[in-house]
Amino acid sequence: MALADTERGVSNCGDSGSPFSEIIELNVGGQVYVTRHTTLIAVPDSLLWNMFNKKSPKELARDSKGRFFLDRDGFLFRYILDYLRDLNLVLPDYFPEKSRLQREADFFQLRDLAKRLSPRVSKDNSISEEISQSDTEEGAQQCGSSGGIETLRAMSVSGAMRSPSLDSRKSGYITIGYRGSYTIGRDIQTDAKFRRVARITVCGKTALAKEVFGDTLNESRDPDRPPERYTSRYYLKYNFLEQAFDKLTEVGFHMVACSSTGTCAYTSNDPNEDKIWTSYTEYVFCRD
Repeated sequence: MALADTERGVSNCGDSGSPFSEIIELNVGGQVYVTRHTTLIAVPDSLLWNMFNKKSPKELARDSKGRFFLDRDGFLFRYILDYLRDLNLVLPDYFPEKSRLQREADFFQLRDLAKRLSPRVSKDNSISEEISQSDTEEGAQQCGSSGGIETLRAMSVSGAMRSPSLDSRKSGYITIGYRGSYTIGRDIQTDAKFRRVARITVCGKTALAKEVFGDTLNESRDPDRPPERYTSRYYLKYNFLEQAFDKLTEVGFHMVACSSTGTCAYTSNDPNEDKIWTSYTEYVFCRD
């Protein structure tokens, strides 16, 4: 009953003038975060500052468990929260989601963070050195028609040379696994009934898995794994092995090994009944 009129929290020792608890639970796109109230209001005039400073708990949306709900990207919100803690941002070596994170920063009205993520003003390798379309258009206008074309060509080559996909790719291994089953009747040659692959699992370094599969990677079973750590709990949002293989091939991986195991069981004690085979197969991919 304590959660009926107050936000979810483990302490009510926040500012005496604030109706919010010191510790606040958030549900951001299905991902649960626990943070301090002071962290959420660290940047004045931001969206979170207005939500948790200008409004009352009753005015904010909740989920079924009483957590404050935000319908945004739950994975990228971890970087928003990291920024709010000390107003600094450290991204993994390979981070292909910069443009999406910039969009989240714009949504949460974090102007300084959005400016840091903008490729137009970035000067160092910590964020991005990609060339934006507006930069190339301005260069073409300043140099005239013929000079503009040469400028575009030079900038395009320069951008390609600095592209993370070309010179910053990490080597490593990714293992793709799947569990399938099929039924073989008494007439083994003609009565095989295959079931579709239930789930394709992804094992390997977190940063590599996100680089390869991007939005098609389901991280719900291991949502807070740091980029430099390894996981065996990710799986894909589709059930086609060939689609996974295509993704790996496109970014330079090749298969180096595979293995499979199987078990057999009868649907009943009658040996004449159908046999159910269950198999587990793994494919190991490597990028040098």
